[in-house]
Amino acid sequence: MNELKLSIEQINPAVLWGPNNDHFEIIKKQYPKLKIVARGNEVKILGDDHELTIFQEKFEHLLQHVEKYENLNITDLERILGSKIDAPKAADPSGDKFASGEVIVFGPNGVMVKARTANQRKMVDCINKSDILFAIGPAGTGKTYTAVALAVRALKNKDIKRIILTRPAVEAGENLGFLPGDLKEKIDPYLRPLYDALDDMIPAEKLKFYLENRTIEIAPLAFMRGRTLDNCFVILDEAQNATDMQLKMFLTRMGPSAKFIVTGDVTQIDLPKKQQSGLHTALRILTDISGIEIVYLSGEDVVRHKLVRKILAAYGDIQ
Repeated sequence: MNELKLSIEQINPAVLWGPNNDHFEIIKKQYPKLKIVARGNEVKILGDDHELTIFQEKFEHLLQHVEKYENLNITDLERILGSKIDAPKAADPSGDKFASGEVIVFGPNGVMVKARTANQRKMVDCINKSDILFAIGPAGTGKTYTAVALAVRALKNKDIKRIILTRPAVEAGENLGFLPGDLKEKIDPYLRPLYDALDDMIPAEKLKFYLENRTIEIAPLAFMRGRTLDNCFVILDEAQNATDMQLKMFLTRMGPSAKFIVTGDVTQIDLPKKQQSGLHTALRILTDISGIEIVYLSGEDVVRHKLVRKILAAYGDIQ
């Protein structure tokens, strides 16, 4: 029996081995004649020369895939290993299915971004079957974070070519004119939550590259006018601060191969008192259109500090 040692130090082991080491178990089952042991950044394989040669070739393809795409799913494993795979059984429904459920996307350093509540899971299911999704709920319910995770997943899986993230540049009690810098520097603070979510899901250097070559674009809502947004995943955040005309303009930018998610909190409207939020109108008139889904998140979906839910309840935003 011979021994082969392979290094995996250049990639994220959490992506390679999968949630709960599911991928590792699949790989072992595909090569029953080999003894495979993974410790740290090294994999040791014991077996005869012929089996080791076959394994090394396939395993190096896996490493190249993970290094390039920072993602690995059952379909990828089947394609690279060259055989049909029985997916691991779902977690026990009596347990915390959202804590141990499907990972939406792997972030840097093995961070696993999951749907952590029932309504976040519903967001995942709805965008899989429909092209427009409204996710409505109070602060801290993870609607924006989950939406960004879904967009990053679509990009990594090559379902789309670009991600576009946008928000209305509406001040919450402050005025853009008093902020220093040019237009981009004035607007960036309002887009910061989108940058923060991306930081959790894409390595810094790759995110910088994506932003520079416009694979990922973050821009104010006004910059969407006149465009056709196709082959992309588009998120409109803070939609409660868009007027009727702005929201109509945004939704009609949609190309034939695009996904749109609109997130908003109808309890935090920062528009001047004389202006009505377009989100109220959209939720009323678009409810019964096939292909458009609406998910309402609640206090049960708050995933920030436990005090956030109590604060929202005190202000009357949730029951």
